[in-house]
Amino acid sequence: GSRGMATSGVLPLELVDKCVGSRIWVIMRGDKELVGTLRGFDDFVNMVLEDVIEYEDTPEGRLETRLEQMLLNGSNVAALVPGSEGPGATDN
Repeated sequence: GSRGMATSGVLPLELVDKCVGSRIWVIMRGDKELVGTLRGFDDFVNMVLEDVIEYEDTPEGRLETRLEQMLLNGSNVAALVPGSEGPGATDN
């Protein structure tokens, strides 16, 4: 049985797996967004990111923090956008 899963053929973890080695835009619950190169993940979508830019909206404006590497807890992730440079990107 499919147990109510969508039958589109792409499971969430398959999509994340396709993103390993490429840039990914992570939108967190709250006021943070991250853009980095996805190096790995587990079943809980905890992610290892490299060359990370963290964007945080504050009353003073948007802060940018650059990090070489980080482990991101998947429990606070609201959305993942594969292949995007995120909020700092300009449209081509």
